Amino acid sequence: MKPEEILRIVDAIHRDKNIDKEIVFQAIESALVTALVRHYGEDAEVIIQIDRESGAIAGTCDGTNIDPEEITGRIGAQTAKQVIIQKIREAERDSIHDEYEEQVGQMVSGLVTRFDGGVATVSLGATEAILPRSEQIPGESFHVNERVRATIFEVRKSGSRVKIILSRIRPQLVQRLFEQEIPEIIDGVIEIRAISREPGYRSKVAVISSDNRVDCVGACVGVRGNRIKNIVEELGGERIDIVRWNDDLQVLVPNALQPAEVDEVILCQMLGRGIVLVREDQLSLAIGRRGQNVRLASKLCGWDIEIMTREELDQQIERAVDGFSSITGLEESVAERLVGEGFLSYDDLSVIEPDDLMEMGELSAEAVDTIVNEAENRATVAEEAAADERRKQREQEHVEPGSVEANAEGSVEIAPGADGEVQEQEATSQGEPLDAEIASGEPSEASSPPQSGS
Repeated sequence: MKPEEILRIVDAIHRDKNIDKEIVFQAIESALVTALVRHYGEDAEVIIQIDRESGAIAGTCDGTNIDPEEITGRIGAQTAKQVIIQKIREAERDSIHDEYEEQVGQMVSGLVTRFDGGVATVSLGATEAILPRSEQIPGESFHVNERVRATIFEVRKSGSRVKIILSRIRPQLVQRLFEQEIPEIIDGVIEIRAISREPGYRSKVAVISSDNRVDCVGACVGVRGNRIKNIVEELGGERIDIVRWNDDLQVLVPNALQPAEVDEVILCQMLGRGIVLVREDQLSLAIGRRGQNVRLASKLCGWDIEIMTREELDQQIERAVDGFSSITGLEESVAERLVGEGFLSYDDLSVIEPDDLMEMGELSAEAVDTIVNEAENRATVAEEAAADERRKQREQEHVEPGSVEANAEGSVEIAPGADGEVQEQEATSQGEPLDAEIASGEPSEASSPPQSGS
């Protein structure tokens, strides 16, 4: 192998396989070392160097120079070739891995080459990726030669190949679609602050504008809704709520719960919870079907959100004060302070930081342990009682199907409202009961899933 041939081979591999030249040189050197070690013996110390400029080969074995012709011509030519091919394949795999690992979370577009058993194989050009059923939007299917857009979810080495996993259910896909459809986001005028998503059903996207002249919500909706419509179509009809971001939770939480109208937001700092008060006629709208609206709003804000009416809050406060006061060692004044901090159930009290309770009630560590243990026991009893009540209700509904109330949600139209916010018109029936009350009058367990964002 002449020096100019080595340089030509290195350059060809570099261009065809997109592998760095230095990696190719190292692969050839390693292959030649392997071949010579087999010739001279395992104990031989063989060093091979290739000049990066001229392609000339120099080598030593136990400190003695080796004839270049012996290196490239007579010794282990076939072995060297096999090792070079192997090293090139490994380098190609590493190159593909590094290239796509840098793109994790980014959106790519490819053609479906195979759809079998719910798993789509997608060609990305130089390599293939898979889109598992678990990473597909519920209900969607693909056809061969159909173009699909997805985000790169995971990249890992698998033997001599690279396994690239795509996803269409992650919030990153919604963000990339917004960046593609809305130039103001790419320009930095509008920023996406948070996204919460239940793929195939509904997403909430919080945006903010750095330019007072640009309405962030209106820009995302587009003229006659054309921008948001393109995103909705790509996501198979998934509903998109565009929320105006605000660093003040007193403003952000009502925005996140739209289209429901919020009367008041009470922030419980110690629990990281927001109690949202609404009118009776806004209750089902704020909660959403199966708690979807409040759940997404909670993820968007990063706080646990509970929805209730003023009357229900007053009832829970009264029950909580009475129940906490009945715990051994917990005075009524401390119980009232706890309720004022948002502790409304035994379950809440069972997870309080001991130091906070000690400071609040000037209690000893032993007294705090006793109070927390009793709260845990009562929370367990309350949970069992609520579960039993739900079981009895289900049995009754099964026997009397006519007594089951419908909780159907009407059609939804996404359009900018008068104030620039995205409004939704939806018809809902009365929601599920807000909490499982304990007949003893003690505080109920944590609110049931439909009205809580936890």
